[in-house]
Amino acid sequence: MLDADLVARFRNIKLLSLDLDGTLTDGGIYYAEDGSELRKYQVQDGYGILLVKDAGIEVALITRSDTPAIQKRIDRLKIKFGRMGVYEKLPVLKEICKELGIGLDQVCHVADDVNDMDLMETVGLPVAVANARPQVKKAAAYITQAKGGDGAVREVCDLLLEHKI
Repeated sequence: MLDADLVARFRNIKLLSLDLDGTLTDGGIYYAEDGSELRKYQVQDGYGILLVKDAGIEVALITRSDTPAIQKRIDRLKIKFGRMGVYEKLPVLKEICKELGIGLDQVCHVADDVNDMDLMETVGLPVAVANARPQVKKAAAYITQAKGGDGAVREVCDLLLEHKI
């Protein structure tokens, strides 16, 4: 059960921001013989994203990775704010918030590794997946029970939906 402060944070969210590798995936990258990268996604995470979008919460995917297969996942989930090849994520998130007319305090960011620390220290609801690096967990207001790529994003989506006013 969440305390009142955490429930209030979940209720305030207008944008769910996600890291990709280690958050929407288990962090493993497979290389095919032709050199292309392959990732595995949890279908329940994808459905959770669709549910929160249907409930009026925008979704952003901000990742350093940049492959055609990732773009296909962004397209399949109809994520309007899919940004690939991003090394400095905070300025990109600020641009998205400006476009949406919301503050960073209305953002939930879900991450697993230290390259997202600037976001974790800035957003209203920083969330670490269960297998996140210790620094990320320390910065989190909530740590999922599920690991990245194994339902962690769905867990966050369910909490957003449960506490949406």
